[in-house]
Amino acid sequence: MTTHTTYAVCPIGPRILKGLRSADDAGRELVPLTDTEGGSPLRCCLRHSTPGERIALISYAPLRRWAEAGPYDEQGPVFIHAEACEGPVVGEGYPFARARRVLRRYSGEGRIVGGRLVEGAFEEAFEEAFEEAFADPGVAVVHVRAVEYGCFLYEVRRAP
Repeated sequence: MTTHTTYAVCPIGPRILKGLRSADDAGRELVPLTDTEGGSPLRCCLRHSTPGERIALISYAPLRRWAEAGPYDEQGPVFIHAEACEGPVVGEGYPFARARRVLRRYSGEGRIVGGRLVEGAFEEAFEEAFEEAFADPGVAVVHVRAVEYGCFLYEVRRAP
């Protein structure tokens, strides 16, 4: 977890990753591959892969870890390192923030309570969007997602 001002940026945690490397949220075994091109957004350490790294594309259901999501219990593809990694670098700014992103807000029960497209001066736009989201006391978590495919990138919570 990395902390910015009043928000905690949360990758997929090491304990969860350990389980996902045995069987992902769709029940499939991990199939490692060598990334020949690089550029895959890794949800374990919140950076892009580099050529030659061993990664895997898995199914992940982010809400299952903290909410009874009901109809919002979606699973989708995410890239992770095939083996344990060092995790994110602290103090690098918001990960994957150099592109348009959707911020999806969730209640403590795991229900969607709003969303926002972020574009423009990205670091400032992200900070403004998180301030807006967490001004609502009903927002427990914000998911940062790719615009192109809607894929989960990471979650943001109020800093402890």
